[in-house]
Amino acid sequence: MLSASQRATRLLQSEIRTMSLACARIKGINLAQGVCDTPVPEVVCEGARQAMERGVNSYTRAEGLPELRYAVAEKMRRYNGLECDPETEVIIHSGSTGAFYASCLALLNPGDEVILFEPYYGYHLNTLVAVEAKPAFVTLQKPDWSFQPGDLDKIVTPRTRAIMVNSPANPSGKVFTKQELEWVADFAKRNDLFVFTDEIYETFVYDGKHISPSTLPGMRERTITISGYSKTFSITGWRIGYTICDRKWAQAIAPLHDLVYVCAPAPLQIGVAEGILKLPQSFYDELGKEYLHKRNLLCDTLHEVGLTPSVPKGAYYVLADASILEGRTSKEKSMTLLRETGVATVAGSAFYHDGGGENLIRFCFAKTDAELAEASRRLKMLPERTGRVAMSHMS
Repeated sequence: MLSASQRATRLLQSEIRTMSLACARIKGINLAQGVCDTPVPEVVCEGARQAMERGVNSYTRAEGLPELRYAVAEKMRRYNGLECDPETEVIIHSGSTGAFYASCLALLNPGDEVILFEPYYGYHLNTLVAVEAKPAFVTLQKPDWSFQPGDLDKIVTPRTRAIMVNSPANPSGKVFTKQELEWVADFAKRNDLFVFTDEIYETFVYDGKHISPSTLPGMRERTITISGYSKTFSITGWRIGYTICDRKWAQAIAPLHDLVYVCAPAPLQIGVAEGILKLPQSFYDELGKEYLHKRNLLCDTLHEVGLTPSVPKGAYYVLADASILEGRTSKEKSMTLLRETGVATVAGSAFYHDGGGENLIRFCFAKTDAELAEASRRLKMLPERTGRVAMSHMS
């Protein structure tokens, strides 16, 4: 009898996509998915258009076009403080998700264990499942999503091969401190581990400072730095990401990327390169101010209506306490909010293993000001509605 593979049956439909579909059915406000409704910089669009007109429409080498590899290398030197060779240590991928998948295929064997901090990003977990690696979990503690070095030592085993650091983090908005990254670095060196990083939100930092783990002493050779421009340039559908790593790892990763994706879209690579090279620092400064305003608007509203937020230090998501909402699980609470206000969120359980996150829901504020204002208006109806529900239960 024909059936899907065991690998496929272990993967779950993304809760984010499920809620987005539910939101679309009722024409609600989608604060579930980080689709970036803000405008794409014109220089990025124009760069891609001109590349198409010049005929840059064919396959590229697996590592990507030199224009983008050199632009990324220069950005890494200037912004991250990391020197890398654009010819041998930079790979352009089909999104940062594709970068992580190809890196896992190249560097992990079935049964290898990889440590995730939770709340985790679901695609990190599912990528590990897809390559038949085994996730292990360190639960970050509210309110500041902290951990201690001993938390890592408790779960390491002889099969532990790597640890993932997502900073700024989806969904918590945590920005790892230098001390925390030094704890991770010491742990990785003592146990001879790879460190995968997801730094896709590096330009969205409101409190603290973004630090790339690969810049810490002794971390250059063992760190696979993953990032991209989906969020910064609002081009989530373009699928342009990259990895920075030691050349011996790049030589293993590039053929796997070629096998699965062939290459990232050629003219779109040029558009991103143009953005990196031509957008001034003021673009990034204004982006930070714009998203700080969006964060404050949403968090102030959540405080007001009793969905107490964990105010993020980075990225553009908010985890909020959903205790006041009707429902036994975070999925039921998320559906209650959608039903009562037309605002879609993601259940906190989507970011935890083994029954965690049941009183949390995640909001995304990568939306236009008009959408956030309408979401705020709808959410402010919630105290009245939850009050009516409570009165009906009493009677």
